[in-house]
Amino acid sequence: MKTDLPPGLGPYFGIDVPFMEHIGLKPVSLDERCCKTQLEWNPRLVNSRGDIHGGTLMSAFDFTLSAAARAHDPLRYGAITVDLTTHFLEASRSELMVIGRCTKRGKSMAFCEGEIVNPEGTVVAVARGVFKLILRENT
Repeated sequence: MKTDLPPGLGPYFGIDVPFMEHIGLKPVSLDERCCKTQLEWNPRLVNSRGDIHGGTLMSAFDFTLSAAARAHDPLRYGAITVDLTTHFLEASRSELMVIGRCTKRGKSMAFCEGEIVNPEGTVVAVARGVFKLILRENT
């Protein structure tokens, strides 16, 4: 289920995130507890071996998991990353799906986990994050 947001808002589930556009992260879906994004292949974002750079994957995780953290009310809340732990399992040279789920959400903190998978379904990386929820100024 994709969240319907009012027209005229930023392309990233209600906000504008130029860095995510820069790395080629595309919003796919957002529901009450889950966010999916797609990371496009970009040869400018690789490491010395030609694989997608770990920092690119961590950035994709950071946005996707934080979006899951605020998914219950994405226009009202922002999220600040408190902790993000990433484990890299496989190298990749293709577009990737980033999946983030909020496993527990309190009044001010949200706990999330996710994985990045390649088109064949192989898990490339996993992550867990803790996010502080903050009211957005424009609410």
